[in-house]
Amino acid sequence: MRPEKMNTPNQGIKCVVNSCHYYMSGDHCSASLIEVQPRNANSTQETDCATFIPHGQA
Repeated sequence: MRPEKMNTPNQGIKCVVNSCHYYMSGDHCSASLIEVQPRNANSTQETDCATFIPHGQA
């Protein structure tokens, strides 16, 4: 299920990935929710934003 794209930033989420469908100017995320994977990650390098959709592919 894909999160809803809101018209306002999701407060508390900073995102600098300007190639994402949910990116908003000022490094904000407009996704109604995000999912970070995988479950058993042990470091920042092992994590991934599963909510990411390339800009223009939504």
